[in-house]
Amino acid sequence: MVRIRNQTKKIIPISFLSQGLTLNGFLHLPDKEKPPVVIGSHGLFSSGNSPKQIALAKKCTDIGMAYFRFDHRGCGKSEGNFQQVTSLAGRVSDLSTAVKVIHEHPETGNKIAIFGSSLGGTTGLSLIDNHKIHAIVTIAAPLRSEPIFNAAKSTGDLRGLPLSFYEKQLRFDITDNLSKVSNILIFHGDSDQTVPVADAYELFSKASEPKKLIIQKDGDHSMSKLLHQIHFMKTASEWFKRWLLASESI
Repeated sequence: MVRIRNQTKKIIPISFLSQGLTLNGFLHLPDKEKPPVVIGSHGLFSSGNSPKQIALAKKCTDIGMAYFRFDHRGCGKSEGNFQQVTSLAGRVSDLSTAVKVIHEHPETGNKIAIFGSSLGGTTGLSLIDNHKIHAIVTIAAPLRSEPIFNAAKSTGDLRGLPLSFYEKQLRFDITDNLSKVSNILIFHGDSDQTVPVADAYELFSKASEPKKLIIQKDGDHSMSKLLHQIHFMKTASEWFKRWLLASESI
């Protein structure tokens, strides 16, 4: 079930069901008919209101692409108790449903790309085998759950959650399916203390062409440096434009 709430000029709030939970998001539309869409998947403790997603939504709509950002289950304005409903499988189900919702929306075209930050990148990479995705951009995506667990354990920053949450609900390894990924742009900071930069090199090595890897010097997990953010916005939007809009200029 999809409920389209009151529409503003270019931003449409959308609610949809994912495994019985109501998720909420916003569809940003450019001034053109049936545009292709980039769908964002946020990190573990983030939401669709992250500064990177809001900025990327503006960048995409400025050049003729739509952008859909939403809160995964248990996050932001979406339903669910975070500790009880959060898992990689649940996140993949949310994103898969979001893709279907956007495909069926009357104001969007049929080309879809994915942006994923941290666990959102893992979620997007896990979705590739089940949907026609024209391109994907990731930031600091973990390929295995151990770095998340080890970082939480070593720093003691468990966000009020028991260790069993990290050990059981967030246990994953997606390395077996990476050869099916293509049209991918990978960002990672070489000073990331949460997800090792080795994951980016492994992802690049195992993904299929076309692919591109950008390692940001002294970059941290959250891409906090302004110059890195500016470079990301420019390069990511150009990547999406290449795979979503290129045929329109032929």
